[in-house]
Amino acid sequence: MPEVTEPVMFNTPAADAILAALEIFPPDNPWNQLVTDWPVAENSRKMVATVGDNKPLRVNTDMAFILVPPGQPLVEVKLTKYPDESDKGPFPVPSNVPVEGWPAGYQRDAKTRGQTLDDVQRDKLKLGGDRHALIVDPVQRLLYELGETIHTDHGWEAACAAKFDLKSNKLRPDGWTSTDAAGLPIFPSIVRYDELQRGSIDHALRFTVRKSRKAYVAPATHYASRLTDPDLPRMGERFRLRQDFDISGFSKDAQVVLTALKRYGMIMADNGIEWAFSMAPDERIAPIGEELRRVKGSDFEVVVAPKK
Repeated sequence: MPEVTEPVMFNTPAADAILAALEIFPPDNPWNQLVTDWPVAENSRKMVATVGDNKPLRVNTDMAFILVPPGQPLVEVKLTKYPDESDKGPFPVPSNVPVEGWPAGYQRDAKTRGQTLDDVQRDKLKLGGDRHALIVDPVQRLLYELGETIHTDHGWEAACAAKFDLKSNKLRPDGWTSTDAAGLPIFPSIVRYDELQRGSIDHALRFTVRKSRKAYVAPATHYASRLTDPDLPRMGERFRLRQDFDISGFSKDAQVVLTALKRYGMIMADNGIEWAFSMAPDERIAPIGEELRRVKGSDFEVVVAPKK
């Protein structure tokens, strides 16, 4: 692990070197589990159909993060919506913490191009949204995630705050949310530049659907729906790209993503646009969203953990 003495933004060579040395959860953690041999759920086809057989796979260039040293000063964060399901602060929030979408998500959109990081932190354009802020202490292997994060003249505010020990498989308390509706961490699921350069993503991805079920399955701890149709996916449901899907006609970076979807799959983590997974908003990553839209919902299957 390179020495970490100050906050390091995710889209830098320094961050790449730190991430290459960081073990994100133990090898047997659900995010790191190979699912190539997991059995297909009995109602897999029906469940895929509720999400959308003909809907395309989508890339959200959304989840930014920052790496901080173990001595990062702690600051208070006012918790506005879910204080009873939040971990207690203070939190190591640096002044330059990126908010969801920064920078590539903003700079590639004509409507938001030219916004400074301070503008985004304060939501000067009043865009609202989930506004995740992810903070990683790689030395102590601790993860802090804030949702609906905003910087005001009085300090930082967030709807929810969740802390995860990256050395442990411990889940959040049963029934608790996180900054994702499923109660899951976001950082371990992101497609990152260093992984694409290395040519291997060795973890599951997170993704969203429009309609979910009033239920959850491990590693999720929370649901966010009133719907009870058994063919709707539960929070924590695992989807896998079919092994017979031909990836040979895709670019190198797209093939890395699709290979991970065959090996580790993706975990349903929140309500949102269907089949949308998270990629770091890193300007160094070539846009691959358009070609990945050739992958349709019908190319996936729902898998379940083998019975022990």
